[in-house]
Amino acid sequence: MAISTSTLILLVIVYFGLTFYVARLGYKKSSQTDGYMLAGRRVPPAFMALSYGAAFISTSAIIGFGGVAASLGMGLLWLVFMNIFFGIFIAFVVFGPGTRRMGLNLGAITFPEFIGKRFQSRFIQSFSGLLIAIFMPIYAASVIIGAGRFLETTLGINYKLSLLIFTAIIAFYVIKGGLLSVVYVDVMQATIMLIGMTFLLIYTYSKLGGVVEAHQALTNMANLVPQALVDQGHRGWTAMPAFNSSIWWTLVSTIIMGVGIGALAQPQLAVRFMTVKDDRSLKRAVAVGGPFLLMMAGVAYVVGALSNVYFYRTLGKIAIDVVPGGNTDLIIPAYLNHAMPELFVAIFMLSLLSAAMSTAAAQFHTMGTAIGYDVYQHGLLKGKSGTSTVRVTKIGIAFTIMVAVILAYILPGSIIARATAMFMGLCTSAFLPIYIGALFWKRTTKAGATASLVVGSISSLFWLVFIHAKEAVPLKICMAIFGKETLLSGIWPLVDPILVATPLSFLVLIVVSLMTPKFSPEFLKKAFRRRFDDEEEEKSSASHKTLDSTGI
Repeated sequence: MAISTSTLILLVIVYFGLTFYVARLGYKKSSQTDGYMLAGRRVPPAFMALSYGAAFISTSAIIGFGGVAASLGMGLLWLVFMNIFFGIFIAFVVFGPGTRRMGLNLGAITFPEFIGKRFQSRFIQSFSGLLIAIFMPIYAASVIIGAGRFLETTLGINYKLSLLIFTAIIAFYVIKGGLLSVVYVDVMQATIMLIGMTFLLIYTYSKLGGVVEAHQALTNMANLVPQALVDQGHRGWTAMPAFNSSIWWTLVSTIIMGVGIGALAQPQLAVRFMTVKDDRSLKRAVAVGGPFLLMMAGVAYVVGALSNVYFYRTLGKIAIDVVPGGNTDLIIPAYLNHAMPELFVAIFMLSLLSAAMSTAAAQFHTMGTAIGYDVYQHGLLKGKSGTSTVRVTKIGIAFTIMVAVILAYILPGSIIARATAMFMGLCTSAFLPIYIGALFWKRTTKAGATASLVVGSISSLFWLVFIHAKEAVPLKICMAIFGKETLLSGIWPLVDPILVATPLSFLVLIVVSLMTPKFSPEFLKKAFRRRFDDEEEEKSSASHKTLDSTGI
């Protein structure tokens, strides 16, 4: 069934109209700093889980990693397991309650402020805010690239123009409405994403003859893997790469571990633990967040790998040979536009727009608060408070959006998955050790946390620039300074920075903390105290039953 351009435009207008309406509901409740940045700390558990999942899963997962699955195969399903186990279960059950309580005890409303107040350090808060503001635009650029590429292939809109339209819409409701608007829009977008991905999975299997036949056909295509990939360890799309091969290191260390574990230390995700009213809400959210992530990431990776079967049957080529220059970022858009009914492509376009907008909104909000709140008001700059902070935050959001768009224009092809892994790996090395120390080891000191943050950040960036071949070779900084592509040879250029920088950061945290004075018992008691016992928390949950039942 063909669909006209006017119908496409109507769908987009209706979608954006609904987006603005839902965002306005959040804006009406977000006039103060706490409401603007933390959604009033009263977000219902299902809303938090869907907002968390929508912020987590974006076009970087569907377009970027879906394209990587088309190239490397279903080994990426291990990333789905890691995302659900670490990103949902461990995050919500182990990290979430402590983050919520400690954030409330210390009066923290951003992730940098959370770790800054926990360790009584303006430097930690400012350094963390700057790290987010400087490097998160790379991750944000990867998200809007995915949306731009799909709009380009689906609507025939110029790529650069599609980026401008897309980011302008996000900027409007993020700058205007704050985190509560972001959460409300996330819930709407998560629902659309779930519908779109469910249909995509069912339609793909029906198109390929069913689950068993589709997977068997993909297994039988192992002999079609290009020789260049075979030499790097590729053994077929339903098998893991050869152990210790270059593809194995990329898949396991960079993608599965870097993005899987990295979810625990994502500032835009961790802050959502502080938006709910009690621990019970976090535990209830697992039942929503887990299945949502399974459907989003799991479907994208399965369909990405199975696109090889479709393209080979219809065009006589594997997926990587269908797109220009082997750009994996174009594989999923090409599959959708080639295999799906016209009407579904239009509807799925809204799903991808939702995925991109929800994640980009969370990123832009996080970057803006890092600049306006963590660096300007409470960091080393010690700016004014109140409405001045919100104004600077809005300026910060606008600035980071502009930077992300510029990066989206200049970054090379097949960059979406790599940029995502780079940022998550940096966050893991910089934030995860001190985040764990903040919540679970009272002996962690200010000096230990500071040293860990600095060493983790610098060592991760050093490894990216001078040793890890995926980044060091194209950047050419190592070549310009030392006259060679990477400082180390052998297997080391294949090892992701997360496997070196994160253990080093943990080691520094422990050693320096054991050598420096610990915090006073009074401060630790304040930071770790429970505000409610189980009976009082039950009463607190009951008192907000109406909010849970009505949602908005």
